[in-house]
Amino acid sequence: MTTRSATRGVIYVHSAPSALCPHIEWALGGVLGNAVSLEWTPQPAQAGTYRSEYSWLGDSGTAAAIASALRGWKHLRFEITEEPTAASEGSRYSYTPELGVFHAVTGIHGDIMIPEDRLRAGLVKAAVGETTLEIEVDRLLGKPWDNELETFRHAGDGAPVRWLHQVV
Repeated sequence: MTTRSATRGVIYVHSAPSALCPHIEWALGGVLGNAVSLEWTPQPAQAGTYRSEYSWLGDSGTAAAIASALRGWKHLRFEITEEPTAASEGSRYSYTPELGVFHAVTGIHGDIMIPEDRLRAGLVKAAVGETTLEIEVDRLLGKPWDNELETFRHAGDGAPVRWLHQVV
């Protein structure tokens, strides 16, 4: 018998066309097991798109399930965070249509934790000339996704803020 740990997280939908918004809510509701209604605001960084954020509660692995439900949708950009628990690491997922999904394990302070085997593989790629160490480390840290999403993050600086409260 496997016991799952309760955790919380946030999904940031950075940009979605209006026709996709109800489908996102439906997909989130399917993963979370209850109806989800998001507050959508215009995304100034891309005309005709909307942004939203949603704080969720669920079992460890919920962020992965949400990312799986939303990945591959054209014209959608999102990030999902999942807080660590006593039994699991935290997670961060980023998605853009151009780059696909980025996943990172995060520590208790939100730092990206790069597994040893991925770091060693990056060193080998750099050593044989496939890439440089700087480019590989940037990729392991999600920098290409951060670069693409940064405009959309800042465009939301005036968006409503939802405060997280401690889960008991």
